[in-house]
Amino acid sequence: MKYSALGNTGLYISQLTLGAMTFDQKEGSFGQLIGGTGQTLATKMVDLAIAAGINLFDTANIYGMGESEVMLGKALGSRRKDVLIATKYCNPMSALPNAVGTGRLAAMREVEDSLQRLGTDWIDLYQVHSFDVTTPLEETLRALDTLVKQGKVRYIGLSNFAAWQIAKADGIAQRSGWERFCSVQAYYSLVGRELEREIIPAALDLGLGILVWSPLAGGFLTGKYTREASREGRRAKLKFPPVNEERGFDIVDVLREIADRHNASIPQIALAWLLHKPGVTSIIIGARKEEQLVDNLKSADIVLSTEEMTRLDEVSQLAPEYPHWIQPLQRGQDMVSQIADYVK
Repeated sequence: MKYSALGNTGLYISQLTLGAMTFDQKEGSFGQLIGGTGQTLATKMVDLAIAAGINLFDTANIYGMGESEVMLGKALGSRRKDVLIATKYCNPMSALPNAVGTGRLAAMREVEDSLQRLGTDWIDLYQVHSFDVTTPLEETLRALDTLVKQGKVRYIGLSNFAAWQIAKADGIAQRSGWERFCSVQAYYSLVGRELEREIIPAALDLGLGILVWSPLAGGFLTGKYTREASREGRRAKLKFPPVNEERGFDIVDVLREIADRHNASIPQIALAWLLHKPGVTSIIIGARKEEQLVDNLKSADIVLSTEEMTRLDEVSQLAPEYPHWIQPLQRGQDMVSQIADYVK
């Protein structure tokens, strides 16, 4: 297992992170829908992750309405001091008007609740789960800065923000002398490369680490979804994240060919591709079965050739959007010549 600094910090995290969204036993919950695991299996998965060198475990208060945090805390037990815990807040924990959002009241309340459920005195990475349009960023950042000063939170991160929101938050924090976000948690996969347009460039420019969620696109890149069997499994009930299936099947075809060459599984190659991409600090992997986790862990050992990366890049390439199809200004060449070169 390799380790990298999380953004511009001295915190080193494993290239794979264990996600605890499936740590949930409540009937009808989202975690149950995607294959909820009981405490025994959750503990076994934590054991396997630690044995493989994983040192970061990601959850959120909303996962199982707190059940995931409780199960993760129990699974870690006395080993908590040797690993890192990341959790999130923002989503509604009840129907009350102030039970949602990233304001001061929510931040102070939810961090205390998460600490209690996790059975810990501090959270290593506290993340804003989504951008809150109802609360000024200044209030959110000042509240998080207070939590860091109190020692309840070590570092802060954000998730599911647009690039301009990331940049604005960082500018406010720097101007005010408050704690800056050190990481971005975002969706990224071979069938979901939209963050390459703006989010990755923003993260790289600001020195933020990138944590990837749903690297297998909700199971689409496991290999079991094909043109002949596209309506089976978990995605038959929940098509999340959304995928352009026809384009996705072409990608799976190339993944299968490369996987056969490496004597590996399709998910291993899909994860390895991400581990080779610029800016990616860690990939959050989750599983509902022990064998799935064991398989995913092996992706850290796969080295893809330049030719294999190029093939995967090309089959999954996004169509350029404005202003990205505008050619960079070239000094010493007039505009007419530059346009002519582009048209060619």
